[in-house]
Amino acid sequence: MTATAISFDAPFKGARQHVKDEWIDYNGHFNMAYYSVLFDQCCDEALLLTGLGADYVKTHNCSYFTLEAHVNYIRELTAGDEVDITLQLHDFDAKRIHFFLHMYHAKEGWLSATMEALCMHVDMTKKKSAPWPDDIRKKISTMYEAHKYLPTPVQLGRSMGIVRKMA
Repeated sequence: MTATAISFDAPFKGARQHVKDEWIDYNGHFNMAYYSVLFDQCCDEALLLTGLGADYVKTHNCSYFTLEAHVNYIRELTAGDEVDITLQLHDFDAKRIHFFLHMYHAKEGWLSATMEALCMHVDMTKKKSAPWPDDIRKKISTMYEAHKYLPTPVQLGRSMGIVRKMA
């Protein structure tokens, strides 16, 4: 019996999600925190394909934690809007993964937001970083191979700051 080879869509496309009424804040805007909720749900879907998820935490007593995340708010969504989110694995090493997500208005196709994130694999017993187990690392590597030729996102690696004009 041979092992089944796993393949990944490039980029990964998560399940369609929608903006809930209760996520609209007192300014009448889709609150910034809930963009991250939608991005996080797509991350969970994508990384579940590599073997990471609630079962992984239970069986390995390890997980992954976000070290850094940058969200760009490009065009506002409103209550009831449906969104499609894609995830591109940009890079990885023995303990970390670096990925980029795009959030699109599902019906009209325009880009609403992007998120770049860096996560670390963590041994939950020691609360310290730890290398990916071989089986997980191999799946992450396979996802990376599927994604590495995708175009580099415009917002990837951007720094934040106030741009000063020279007089």
